[in-house]
Amino acid sequence: MKKFGMNLLLWGTEINESLFPVLEQIKAIGFTGVEVPIFDVAPEHWQTWRSKLDELGLDRIAVTICGPDFNQISPDPAMRAATLERNKRAIDCAVVLGADLLTGPYHSALSHFTGKPATLEEWNWAVENLRELADYAQEKGIVLGLEYLNRFESYLVSCADELLQLVEDINHPHCKIMFDTFHANIEEKSLGDAIRKLSKHLVHVQVSENDRSTVGKGNVNWDDVFTALKDINYDAYLSVEAFSSKLAVANIWRKMFENEETLMKESLEFIQARS
Repeated sequence: MKKFGMNLLLWGTEINESLFPVLEQIKAIGFTGVEVPIFDVAPEHWQTWRSKLDELGLDRIAVTICGPDFNQISPDPAMRAATLERNKRAIDCAVVLGADLLTGPYHSALSHFTGKPATLEEWNWAVENLRELADYAQEKGIVLGLEYLNRFESYLVSCADELLQLVEDINHPHCKIMFDTFHANIEEKSLGDAIRKLSKHLVHVQVSENDRSTVGKGNVNWDDVFTALKDINYDAYLSVEAFSSKLAVANIWRKMFENEETLMKESLEFIQARS
């Protein structure tokens, strides 16, 4: 495993050209790729990003999230249709960016709840819409990497077993799975067992500490994680996902690390030593 990425959400949700110096820093520290959040789904927005990433020689992984305004399991058919179109535009943006992977929990709306478990009808809407999205992704040369969140952020899928069932129900060669250690640390009995269970569909891994701070300085069982990744011969990206108070939705109200540069250096050193 020698592919290491950095997620830009550490610097908040304003994903614009003001982050270009950050891209240079990410490259200088030794990362080989970057996770780019796609919130602006206008493809033309990403032309300059592609040029900058090409200039730096950085790989790029596209990430997107749907909030309550775009929900693929809404009871409103107009909302479901609009969300499908919105996510197709995110695929278009990934193409312009030069990515071949679109990751994230866009199977449903982040932090939107009904107060009940997902119904069979909601499940079937997700399968139907994501299968159509995967068809579109295949046409564009993009692979979907779906992510499960924890019970406080999602009710459709919040563990490895549920996401595995969803992806196997979708049953599409361009619909795969990504794994985030933060959510798994909350929901799984064993992170390693979850990784092994997902292995045949696993295309991307986010390494994230239990407090969303510097990787290796919290209580995630990293021996379990890296043993499992070696067991399954995982050779795709490991991307650091860390947050600060700049990302309001993460609800981080105290200083968690010295500065972004130190966090990146220490996190990269930690995962490189174990890969």
